[in-house]
Amino acid sequence: MSSIPDSVSAKLPHLPDGPGVYLWKGADGRILYVGKAKRLRSRVRSYYAQDHFESPKTRHLVNQIADLETIVVPSEAHALILEANLIKEYRPRFNIALRDDKSYPYIKVTVQEAFPRVYVTRQLQNDGARYFGPYTDVGAMRRALNVVKRIFTVRSCNYDMPREMPERPCLDYFIKRCKAPCILAQSQQDYRAMIDEVILFLDGKPQEVARRIRDRMELAAESLDFERAAELRDALNHVGRMEEPTVVLEVEGGDRDIIGYARDADDACVVLLRVRGGKLLSREHRFLENIEGEEDAAILSAYLAGSYVAISEKARDLLIPFDFEDRELLEQSMEHTRIQVPQRGPRRELIDLAQQNARHLLEELRLSGVEGGIRAGDPVYELARELGLQKLPRTMVCFDISTAQGTDTVGSCVWFENGRPKRGEYRKFRVKTVEGTDDFASMREVVTRYFQRRIADEKPLPDLVVIDGGKGQLSAAHEALGALDLGDRPLISLAKREEEVFVWGRSEPVRMSRRSTALRMLQQLRDEAHRFAITYNRKRRTMRTVTSELLKVPGIGPVKRRRLIQEFGSVQGVRDAGEEAIAKVPGFNTAQARKLLETLAANASV
Repeated sequence: MSSIPDSVSAKLPHLPDGPGVYLWKGADGRILYVGKAKRLRSRVRSYYAQDHFESPKTRHLVNQIADLETIVVPSEAHALILEANLIKEYRPRFNIALRDDKSYPYIKVTVQEAFPRVYVTRQLQNDGARYFGPYTDVGAMRRALNVVKRIFTVRSCNYDMPREMPERPCLDYFIKRCKAPCILAQSQQDYRAMIDEVILFLDGKPQEVARRIRDRMELAAESLDFERAAELRDALNHVGRMEEPTVVLEVEGGDRDIIGYARDADDACVVLLRVRGGKLLSREHRFLENIEGEEDAAILSAYLAGSYVAISEKARDLLIPFDFEDRELLEQSMEHTRIQVPQRGPRRELIDLAQQNARHLLEELRLSGVEGGIRAGDPVYELARELGLQKLPRTMVCFDISTAQGTDTVGSCVWFENGRPKRGEYRKFRVKTVEGTDDFASMREVVTRYFQRRIADEKPLPDLVVIDGGKGQLSAAHEALGALDLGDRPLISLAKREEEVFVWGRSEPVRMSRRSTALRMLQQLRDEAHRFAITYNRKRRTMRTVTSELLKVPGIGPVKRRRLIQEFGSVQGVRDAGEEAIAKVPGFNTAQARKLLETLAANASV
């Protein structure tokens, strides 16, 4: 148990039992970690109530704690939001980090002003303005802004109107990029109506903008204001041309935001897909850091509370790939957004699309600067999710034992990399220390020999070890790994009958859907190990049969026996070859070939 600093020990008895936020501080006064709690007293005490933390990061944090600060709030929902805000402000080193969170730009519409402006900013402030973004794709943000400037005559000046008004309009007025509200050539009412359309366009509703422009164009034409009608016609054409490239595909109708998530060890990516009016309009993403030892649910919760909540334009429905503890609290903090975890149907397909995007971006991050890298397939990510693995099992090995009535017992090990066989890493073993039929002891020997050799040769170890068999084989393999100080390596077994996956350390098996691509990949791995073991076992039996018959032939030593087997494959192959073919084998002549065939014929008739 870590010793409690005096400053912390003095505060522990007086901590409130209600919800709040706690801040761990280091000796230099810096914030090390910000956390929320349903009950501050019990949560803070828990840091010093354990002799061992599973996470090395937590152990390191506790060793650096010098002081504690707490903030009491009315409810858990308040604690959730306060925690996110404090993390953004202090950037504690032990909290999950949203990479480059402050660097992403927004499009800001200053609706709090009498004559609003539209421009790019990287500062998100609570000043009453409307913010669109953040844009992780700066090119997409610039294109959206260019469309606004081309279709709508938004002012580009910085006058505090109507308090500040110039004497004459700027150049934008003369080139028809602005209607000069600064000299009241455009009324405030007309200008605000245009800003409403800008907001609709940025909010992903260009159809509504087009409808409004079309109505005004027809009204202008009926009033014989053909010049105005022509301007509106041109604006309508721009909307039509600019809308189409943003549409990726048609999906189930309605507005919704969809979250995708992918993780590989200490890197994770969260993707946000925006669907408006049934059309997928944009994709945004965040890379997350400092997630060592954190559960996936905690990472997703940190992203939603720290990034998604701050987004001004949220959809009515938020679809997420899996549930997390603070979901109800997060819903309370977002008045008009409902969080759902779809399991099937069109909405689950949207989740799958977002997941694929997250995996793609994470693979791009990993492969950047790596020559000849191979992407991990979707089944690898799915397997990591099904098994609860924090590190992606890019490399997997599978062991199998094959025997024939207690003789010729052999083992095999096949290697898959990013979901694909890598035959150069296949290995086969002749079991040496086990007599008779004992699959468990044979598995223990094969696993031990394999990893001993990998360690001795300083070769990389696989991310996941798979055993063909049930709990007995799994236990034997774990004993072998434990003896080599590899007991913490992810280890599973795949039983043939029910296709259940047994994970070491869990009492209940993992049952995957029969249509799961992760299960099919495991089956392919298992079947390949079985095929490789059977092939080697048959070869051993054939070799033993051939060798035993040739031992009866006088004058045929080990070298000549090996040459005959290599040339003809079996005893029957030698019989069928004839004198001339045998005489051509190195070490043989016609007389020796004739004597060999006579001896084999005599032995066969006995």
